[in-house]
Amino acid sequence: MIKFITGILLILFNASIIMAQDYTIANDTPAFRKIPEYPENYTATTVMARMIDGLGFRYYWATEGLSKSDLNYLPSENARTCGETLDHIYDLSALIWEVAQQKTIDRDRPKSTGLTFEQKRNKTLYFLKEARNLIIKMEPEALEKIELTFQSGDATSSFPLWHLINGPITDAIWHVGQVVTFRRTTDNPFNSKVSVFHGKLFE
Repeated sequence: MIKFITGILLILFNASIIMAQDYTIANDTPAFRKIPEYPENYTATTVMARMIDGLGFRYYWATEGLSKSDLNYLPSENARTCGETLDHIYDLSALIWEVAQQKTIDRDRPKSTGLTFEQKRNKTLYFLKEARNLIIKMEPEALEKIELTFQSGDATSSFPLWHLINGPITDAIWHVGQVVTFRRTTDNPFNSKVSVFHGKLFE
């Protein structure tokens, strides 16, 4: 009986660790603080992964050190706040990860409501890191078989993987640029020592 209870406790403990890691980057250096090393070869998968690297790196530094006033910034009545823009990037990164897992995308899935800014930031970085890791391990030919499949209720629709590039990936990059502009406006500019060309911080 004691062994049984101990086993149950271990399962619950491990589950709690997994859930905690779901909101954090489980290593000493958070994902995308710098761009990963070059892939050895140019292939469809390494180029796709590199695009996500560029997004992740820009997102990491665009969101580093944001304050509550930064998150509340609203450029106009018809626009999103900075925080709402980050919610949208969170949803896009979740979609990218789901496509990398070759899952059907549930349009009715829960959004980022209820998460703190730090949880959303860590989760977004996690989604992008896991997506690029899955993609870079694929055979280039495998990408041709992947589709973006959406489901809403009983209705489904599918699109070629090209739409992941001109859709969620570049859309997320677009919105990261907005966040950089927002924080300049609130007098908390993007770190000038960050080089998006070199993909690293010059200390």
